Order: sequence, then C-alpha cells, then structure tokens
Amino acid sequence: MEKTYRINTITEYNADNNHKTLHPLVSVIDFSKANLRNWGNVDTIRFEYGLYCIYLKDVKCGDMKYGRHYYDYQAGTLVFFSPNQYSEIENPKVSYQPMGFGLIFHADFLIGTSLGKTIQQYKFFNYQSNEALHLSDDERKMIMDCFAKIEFELKQPIDKHSKKLISSNIELFLDYCQRFYDRQFVTRENVNKGILERFEDLMNTYFSSEKPQTIGLPSVAYFADELHLSANYFGDLIKKETGQSAKDYILNRTIEEAKNLIYENDKTVNEIAYGLGFKYPQHFTRLFKQKVGYTPNEFRGLN
Repeated sequence: MEKTYRINTITEYNADNNHKTLHPLVSVIDFSKANLRNWGNVDTIRFEYGLYCIYLKDVKCGDMKYGRHYYDYQAGTLVFFSPNQYSEIENPKVSYQPMGFGLIFHADFLIGTSLGKTIQQYKFFNYQSNEALHLSDDERKMIMDCFAKIEFELKQPIDKHSKKLISSNIELFLDYCQRFYDRQFVTRENVNKGILERFEDLMNTYFSSEKPQTIGLPSVAYFADELHLSANYFGDLIKKETGQSAKDYILNRTIEEAKNLIYENDKTVNEIAYGLGFKYPQHFTRLFKQKVGYTPNEFRGLN
C-alpha cells in the first residue's frame, strides 16, 4: 500500500514542519523542529514535488528511490528535486524525528532573476540513483552558511532588494554544489572507472548482439539506464573521465565498429549501416566521412 504526499505550496509545507512562512515562495526548513514522523502501516510513501526541494539529510528515515533505482542517500548528503519529479521511501513503520535541513522554493520566484535564466544548467536536479552529493565537513559548513544567509534575508521585511538578494544567495549555494559535485567526480575516481569499464563492456555486448537492428543506434539514455544512472549524471561522469561527451564517445565507438566491418568483410555500405542501427545509409556515410575524412567506400579502398 502506498501513500502520496504532494509538496505544492510553501505555506502548506511550512505548516507540516512547524515553520512560520516568512516568504510565500521560499523557505529554509530545520526538520528537527517538525513533529515526529509516523506514516502508519503503509509500505511506501511517494513524494510528488511541485517545488524545487533540496535536502541535507541527517537521519536514517527509510531508503529513498527515484524511479526504479535507490539513492545513495546517507546522513550528511544533499539531494535535489525539481517540479514534476517524485521520489519514494520505504516506510520504516516506526515513529522517528526528522533531522536535517531543506531549501524549498517555487519556480515562480525565479521569474525575472538571473537564476531563472540559468536554473536548467544545474543538471544535478536530474540526477537519480547513487548520485547524491556527499559533503565533507568543510563543505557542510559552507552549505549551512548559505542556508543561514538565505534565512537571514527571509526574516527581513520584504523590500525592493529582497528578491535579488535571496535569488543571488540561492544561486551562490547552487554554484557551490556544482563545485562540490566536480570534486566528487574526482574523489570517486575508482568508482567512476568501474562504471567506465562496465560501459565499455555494455557497448561490446550491444554491437555483438541483434540490438542495433532491433533498437537502433546505441544511445546515452540506453547505457545510462543499464548502469542505473540518470542520463545527466552519466554524461557528466563520462565527460570528466574521457574529455568527451557521452554522445560523442558512443558515436566514436560506432565509427570504430564501422571501420572494422568495412575492413573485415564484403558487406555493402548499406548493409553495414543497417547492421549498426542507422535508419538511413546516407546518414551513416555522411557521419563516417565527417569523423574519418573518407567515405566508407574510399576507406575500404585505402585498406
């Protein structure tokens, strides 16, 4: 049995967590002030987000899932949600005291701000499983300082400076999160290399199977899903590890497969194109020449 909890307004969410509404579109929440949580006998709680919600977790409160996958979501981690997303937690079926902090804001608050123009650049709002931001002690202090500055502005009487100062501090907070994610890609290098190796294995399996003929050209989304990662996180990881976008990495690998097929057998260019998953042979020929400098037939003649 599942219970749905919708997060649509700042006022309602503040009330549910024993907080006074200081601004109708923005809130900083200290969850230690909330009442004990007890979701009854339901098995899972589904959270549906109508707001931007960022959580700094400080207590175990059930395993969190996004789609089919579990978050790597332990104490001292940050997770990010944007409107129209959802998550689920497995109900611990015992009362517990929420701990941690949240930054919650409505998309309408971003209208007319510089952050409103750049919010889509923070791709971690679309990260999924095994992708929470793990903070060092110093990073946590910085995050808490950002929260404190935003809360300070929320407590001031609203004037012509309020929106700019609040949005600027939220933007600063997100910029720090981007920096910390970049650090995490580096410090988790061994984990990332393991993912890269699995990615290579998956590509080998893909090209040696019938999938190119049945599914088509291999895609970023396909491999991300096979690795239980969001497409955005997977793309960022591949970029950090290889210097190429995931799309370019896959295309380059496809061209290498094409070179081998052109060299090793007598199939026509059209047969090779269809075998690799191209719908149109002319698309294959154009891409091959762009990447190699020769058409497939010219390349065959050279070799």
